[in-house]
Amino acid sequence: MMQLKMYVNGEWLDARSGKTREIVNPANGETIALAAEGDVEDARHAIEVARSAFDSGVWSDLPAAQRARYLFAIADKLEERAEEIAWLETLDNGKPLREARFDLADAVACFRYYAGLVTKPDGQTYHVSDPVQAMVVREPVGVCGLIVPWNYPLLMAVWKIAPALAAGNTIVFKPSEVTPVTAVKLFEIIDEVGIPKGVANMVMGAGPTVGNELAESHLVDKISFTGGTATGRSIMRAASGNIKKISLELGGKSPNIVFADADFETAVDYALFAIFANQGQVCSAGSRLLLEESIHDRFLERLVERAKQIRVGPGHDPKTEMGPLVSQAHLEKVLHYIETGKAEGARLLCGGNRITANGLDKGYFVEPTIFADTTPQMRIVQEEIFGPVLAVQKFTDEADAIRLANDTVYGLAGGVFTQDGAKAMRVIKKLRAGITWINCYHPTYNEAPWGGYKQSGIGRGLGTFGFEEFTEVKQININLQVQPIGWFEN
Repeated sequence: MMQLKMYVNGEWLDARSGKTREIVNPANGETIALAAEGDVEDARHAIEVARSAFDSGVWSDLPAAQRARYLFAIADKLEERAEEIAWLETLDNGKPLREARFDLADAVACFRYYAGLVTKPDGQTYHVSDPVQAMVVREPVGVCGLIVPWNYPLLMAVWKIAPALAAGNTIVFKPSEVTPVTAVKLFEIIDEVGIPKGVANMVMGAGPTVGNELAESHLVDKISFTGGTATGRSIMRAASGNIKKISLELGGKSPNIVFADADFETAVDYALFAIFANQGQVCSAGSRLLLEESIHDRFLERLVERAKQIRVGPGHDPKTEMGPLVSQAHLEKVLHYIETGKAEGARLLCGGNRITANGLDKGYFVEPTIFADTTPQMRIVQEEIFGPVLAVQKFTDEADAIRLANDTVYGLAGGVFTQDGAKAMRVIKKLRAGITWINCYHPTYNEAPWGGYKQSGIGRGLGTFGFEEFTEVKQININLQVQPIGWFEN
């Protein structure tokens, strides 16, 4: 059984309380690790270490090219250990191994992207009315608290750690208490490449203790959080004490709009991928399928036919296409939403049950589930379920599709399927969402920004936008005619 420790100031530490948490394989309910369960005192120690390291300049004063070399080295080591870490990701999170392999490749590419970006030109100069050279430069924010969820344990960590370190910050990272295994492996690599002590720190523990301390601490300059909207509100309140910078990537209830003129099989294929990839545990999942009424029945017939053929099983089985949910608690939440959908009057087309046959009774498996005949007021239409549950809605025309698509408090993502390019752009421009796709769903790129509108968050990750979230802008004015200003007579 793995013994997982925290990493602070270049040392591997147990929790000061001595407490540990059992980490469970969601495919069979077996304990795979004991993780140090940090609390407020552990978080405060890590924050103080990160503060001291930042103020010393041991990292922020390094030339950008030297920071880049460390990030390239991390990427190389991740790539060398990709198969091992992908296997552990599946063991810890449950996702199919092929998905974990994609995550590892993306993580490697993300480190390399920011390693390359940090040495590129930035800043601006301005032509002002006085004999002054005006310019702006970007500087690191300082100490950054980074908090990630359990659905993409390694990849979400890298999305935050890579730009934060590239920009010259020090970090205190908190993985999900449910899925900390691959984060520990990442910090083994960070330790191996020799990043200066105190620059990168990791504290494991619960959100209400460790996460809240990161948000509240006046020694932390920036908090970057990915997770649920309710927790995001708590983070905002806690971070207000010292008005720290915040980035929040929160929930979604994203619409996937299919018009009658769409390529039929392509739209069906992506509709399945949009909701059932990673067991539906994706913030940007296409969890609402909006179908034009003329193709509604035909589309659903084909969709259900294919959904019933999805192979559900343990993530390490090469035949598996959809794995278990992440935990017993999350399984119960998703099953409750399914029962809610039935009670609200939605028509269950397929799925809706926990899978216990064929040796899956000890895991947290749920059938791919599709509801039709939904109404906008239903909870399964309005609330984020974060599981393999699809709510189908019917629309009559463009205006109706747009109205339904925007009719939630969320605004993270959305897709449009049509062979009419002008129609696609009209609809996309009306969607109140930060990430959109035309004739595809889910592709994500390190070069492009990630984040949402409305209650789906604040700020952007990835790309140059994600780098800038971890910087402050400083204005510098240089007087080119050095002489008294003469403002006062005497």
